[in-house]
Amino acid sequence: MTEQSGSTRTTGAARPGRPAQHPLHHVEFGSGTPVVLLHGHTVDHRILLPLEPVFAARRGWRRLYVDLPGSGRSPRLTGPVTAEAMGDAVLRFVDKVVGDEPFAAVGISYGGQLVRHLIAERGPRVLGAALIAPLVKPAGERVLPPRQVFGRDVALLAALEPADREVFAGLALYQDDAGWSAFRDHVLPGIRAHHRADAAALLGSYLLQEAPEARFGTHDGTHLLLTGRQDHLVGWRDQLELLEHYPHATYAVVDGAGHHVHLDQPDTVHGLLGNWLDTLAVRRN
Repeated sequence: MTEQSGSTRTTGAARPGRPAQHPLHHVEFGSGTPVVLLHGHTVDHRILLPLEPVFAARRGWRRLYVDLPGSGRSPRLTGPVTAEAMGDAVLRFVDKVVGDEPFAAVGISYGGQLVRHLIAERGPRVLGAALIAPLVKPAGERVLPPRQVFGRDVALLAALEPADREVFAGLALYQDDAGWSAFRDHVLPGIRAHHRADAAALLGSYLLQEAPEARFGTHDGTHLLLTGRQDHLVGWRDQLELLEHYPHATYAVVDGAGHHVHLDQPDTVHGLLGNWLDTLAVRRN
């Protein structure tokens, strides 16, 4: 049975001994064990919605697609825009919306770093995580493959608005009708909705000052690490360093996929994500 209805919410409250909670908008589907899904830099929760069919085909998962501060419909941070502030906002969201329940997490790109932060801070409650093209190294230290394009529809690109064409051509591996449709529906809305000044400010403090794994060593959860072989933004080699910290992780480098690996190779990603969820379900039960 599939679950097709969802709700949209903004969560905010105060916690004893801490500042007022920063509200984050999120879209929620299903019921059962919570799964917190975190998007990347300059986009919003809609980039992760193509994963929803994998969850909807399985019972028992409550999916929380979150807009990070300054993205989508979430308000901006009230103080300095730093990786630590972003991480704290996510922790407050989880503590309020998930509470003390065990939960799983999915993070793409920058959201992958925030999921690792969740593991460092709430590790005993984290059943496992799926890290999709996660950020690991600062820009100047990444091992990256050369920029590639697999198919370019010149007529399509010429017909796009200049601003849309620039960002699509700069990011997409497949610059054809199918690639544009996925980008238009799931990437471009977040690019248009995010707060540009805050996104620029975050680049000055993009990485957490201490790597999350330095705080916990290893985590015994069931994990999935997915990267694209043609990902020219964060690459796939640096992510290998994460494996020693996640002894029960499956790692897949997906050929024919760039940074948006789940859009470029949806069948492969859906299969791997489904296997991860099924393995988590066995452990959960």
